[in-house]
Amino acid sequence: MKAMDPSDEVTVVVRRHILPGHEAQFEHAMRDFVNFVLACPGHVGISVLRPNDGNGEYVVVDRFANAAARKALVSSPEYERWMKLLGAHTEGEPDMQEMNGLDAWLNQPGSPMKTPPRYKTAVATYLGVCVVIFLLNITVGDLIHSLPAWLSFLFFNACVVALLTWVFMPLISRMLSSWLFSRQGEAAAETIPNHNENSEK
Repeated sequence: MKAMDPSDEVTVVVRRHILPGHEAQFEHAMRDFVNFVLACPGHVGISVLRPNDGNGEYVVVDRFANAAARKALVSSPEYERWMKLLGAHTEGEPDMQEMNGLDAWLNQPGSPMKTPPRYKTAVATYLGVCVVIFLLNITVGDLIHSLPAWLSFLFFNACVVALLTWVFMPLISRMLSSWLFSRQGEAAAETIPNHNENSEK
C-alpha cells in the first residue's frame, strides 16, 4: 500500500454564518454530516469550531489525503444533499478556502490563508524535516533499528509526518511568519481566492 504523502493533502476551510435561531438545528445536522464524511475514503479528519464572539460564524476545517479524494466526495449525490441541508441554516453562501498540505502547514488558525513564495515554503519545510529527523534519530533511532526494515520505515515516517503536521510546522510558521509573508523586495504572497462551496463539483 502506498504511504500517504503529506504534501498531497488538501485542507479545506469552510466558514458559515448561521441564521439566528438555527444554531441547534445546524449543529444537529453538522454532527450527522461529520459522521458521513469520516466514512468517506481518503478523508483524513474534520474539526468544527463554534463561534466565540457572538458573530454566528462556524468554521469547519476538513482534510483529505489528496485532491482526488476531495473531488470524489463533492461529486457525490450524498454530498449535494448535505450541502442543501446545511445551507438551509446558513445566512448567505459559505466561504471556502482550499490549500495543499505544505501551504496549510504554514498558516495560522483564524488568519487569512495565504501561500508564501514556493522557495520560502521549501526552506521552512526543509528546516522542519531536518529538526524532526535529527530528534527522532537521537531519541528512538536505536529502538527502531532493531525492528524489521519495513516496520522501521513505516514507523519512522509516521512519526515524521505527525511531528511536522502538529508540532514543528506550526511552530516554524509562527517563528518565520514575518519572513514567509513579507512583501518587501519580492512579489506579495498570494492570497488563496474564496470559492463558493456549492460550485465545487
